[in-house]
Amino acid sequence: MQLATLDLAIILLYILATLVVGFWISSRASKDIKSYFLGGNKLAWWQLGLSNASGMFDISGTMWLVYLLFVYGLTSVYIPWLWPVFNQIFLMVFLSVWLRRSGVMTGAEWITFRFGEGTGAKLSHFVVVLFALISVMSFLAYGFIGIGKFASVFLPWKFSADPYWNDVAYGLIITALTTIYVVKGGMFSVVFTEVLQFFIMTVACIAVGIIAMNQVSPEMLATVIPDGWTSVFFGWELNLDWSHVLPAANEKILSDGYSMFTIFFMLMVLKGVLLSMAGPAPNYDMQRVLSAKTPVEAAKMSWFVNVVLIFPRYMLIAGLTVLALAFFMDDLRAMGPNVDFEQILPFALKNYIPTGLLGLLIAGLLAAFMSTFAATTNAAPAYVVNDIYKRYINPNADAKKYVYLSYIVSVIFVILGVGIGLFIPSLNTVIQWIVSALFGAYTASNVLKWYWWRFNGFGYFWGMITGFAIAMPLIFTDIHPINAFPFMFAACLLVCIGASLATKPDDMEVLKKFYLKVRPWGFWGPVLEAARKDHPELKANTDFGRDAINVIVGIVWQTALVAAPIFMVIKHWQEFIISMIVVALTSLFLWRNWYVKLKDYPDDMPAGYLPQNDTGVSKP
Repeated sequence: MQLATLDLAIILLYILATLVVGFWISSRASKDIKSYFLGGNKLAWWQLGLSNASGMFDISGTMWLVYLLFVYGLTSVYIPWLWPVFNQIFLMVFLSVWLRRSGVMTGAEWITFRFGEGTGAKLSHFVVVLFALISVMSFLAYGFIGIGKFASVFLPWKFSADPYWNDVAYGLIITALTTIYVVKGGMFSVVFTEVLQFFIMTVACIAVGIIAMNQVSPEMLATVIPDGWTSVFFGWELNLDWSHVLPAANEKILSDGYSMFTIFFMLMVLKGVLLSMAGPAPNYDMQRVLSAKTPVEAAKMSWFVNVVLIFPRYMLIAGLTVLALAFFMDDLRAMGPNVDFEQILPFALKNYIPTGLLGLLIAGLLAAFMSTFAATTNAAPAYVVNDIYKRYINPNADAKKYVYLSYIVSVIFVILGVGIGLFIPSLNTVIQWIVSALFGAYTASNVLKWYWWRFNGFGYFWGMITGFAIAMPLIFTDIHPINAFPFMFAACLLVCIGASLATKPDDMEVLKKFYLKVRPWGFWGPVLEAARKDHPELKANTDFGRDAINVIVGIVWQTALVAAPIFMVIKHWQEFIISMIVVALTSLFLWRNWYVKLKDYPDDMPAGYLPQNDTGVSKP
């Protein structure tokens, strides 16, 4: 495809502007290691929220979501629970506040805060750094695959007659440009450029939704979709029959393993709830929470991500899906059984988006890739430099040396991630492994660390190692990772509990400090009693019931926010109005039962445990 001169000019100018901003901000980010990784805790919650939303607006994920909506219809609003997308609800309700109260810089530093400095804690520290770095490489590979497929469709230069190597060449070029700006700027660069990228993407997304609404009528759509495609409800089986429209879609449903949808749904909810209770993985999502000014601002950031991201993103996804359903069906049928559903998004863009807007949208999607890639890359040096080099090798180095070392580590991990991406055939393959196998290995240890006082560093280490031992071989088997999750979780849970009970409890002073600062609910009775000897006014956290209700209502709120723009684009106005009424009612409930009750710290927090420059309790 040959892009118009105007489109190419928009894309090139945008990429150039992004690089200039990254270098311009780099002098501010390079002051010290805290400025580089956390923006000096000076970034406003709405800036971090827009940044996080932009980071989630990635090209690979958008290609995957367009394919899901195309094949599965409105039931696809649940499939992203695999990540799970509703972990943002758990974060906004209580976990962002708990995490930010710790005052640490990385997930590995948090492990020291929770387990102390003993042998078990050091082993846990090592294993969480290992998980974080494997996670970073996996996400970099995921981004590399998506951007190569996407860019080779639009950009005019051909580097090879073989489409695969052409994809690789574009992936390498765009990855290199992105690496330059994130390495130079750290978290400041990531956040400020992502805020700019978010506004560009929002305008483009709304425009695509409007184009689809103008070009495709409900009657046109009805002729190319199976019965049940427009319903959010489902039975024991999926019951979407594509055989008369696109038989390859039926084969795709079977190969994905989602045809017995109720079983899949129950597994997805089980995994999603447990993984969400574990808190954010030690990646860019955790870095955003730790970068917030205060615990309340961290919670507001997690809420704001949903508000600003979901509606415009799903206008784009629904718009491109509807255009492809109406106009791409003959091309897909011509592919026979070997349909590449991940190419639906670039096809819809190149054929049905007008010049100028196409350039803006491609620039925005490239920017979204740069956002995700940059945020992921920024997480790697945080662990290597802060949690390995600074802690074990050179704790007294000059601040600038840590920042320069971060540049080198970022480049190394980009190279490793790209190397892995060269050997992975599709986005869906890497997504399934990340969300079910890799995160499944993480779940048991990271659930128990918040809620059970007797869980110690040895339990954490052996639980994570057991998870890795089960997850890694799944790459080479035909077992669907979501089907393996319950068995993986049960095995890890038994090992976590057994290893903890077979070894000594963690130092009570460490546990008291953790409990006093974070104040989680759960099984903390002995620690609370020990802390009351010095602080008899302490009260237990009794918010579990309220938090549980807010999480359930929040998931309904989030899901209605996803469904509403899809119903709007396909002009199912009754369902759209119902969705928006659900959004309004759940928003009112959350405002009264969650937002106005947020606190940075409990009222009975001992003064010595408040961070510097914070003299009391703030409310939103």
